[in-house]
Amino acid sequence: MTIPIVNKSRHPLPAYGTEASAGVDLRANLADPADEIVLAPLERQLIPTGLFMALPKGYEAQIRPRSGLAYKNGITVLNAPGTIDADYRGEVGVLLVNLSNESFVVKDGERIAQMVIAAHEQAAWQEVTDLDNTERGVGGFGHTGTN
Repeated sequence: MTIPIVNKSRHPLPAYGTEASAGVDLRANLADPADEIVLAPLERQLIPTGLFMALPKGYEAQIRPRSGLAYKNGITVLNAPGTIDADYRGEVGVLLVNLSNESFVVKDGERIAQMVIAAHEQAAWQEVTDLDNTERGVGGFGHTGTN
């Protein structure tokens, strides 16, 4: 699949790290390369990437946390996964949140999230008065126990 992309950043296009990688890393693109964004504990900010793209109809881009940032620093994507729709043409932004007890500095060019391209379908809703029965039924959170 080929996706048209405009790169207004100073950084290379997103690329897959390995042959079997599902996602590409997204980098912070700050106005001035010397700028930094400081995320205080529990603070959230929208971080620009400088990337604009035209996804094909029937696809979305999912913005997900980078496991290393989450594990080592408590930095995650607030609305994970964030969805970029095929008809969106604005800049890809990453909504980061700091869930740690220490401030975190985002620097220009830093890898801040990963993006996965995924196919999806739109559903047609059929209103009914009853649903079929299943073994699970209405069992919700924790319904299978702790073993």
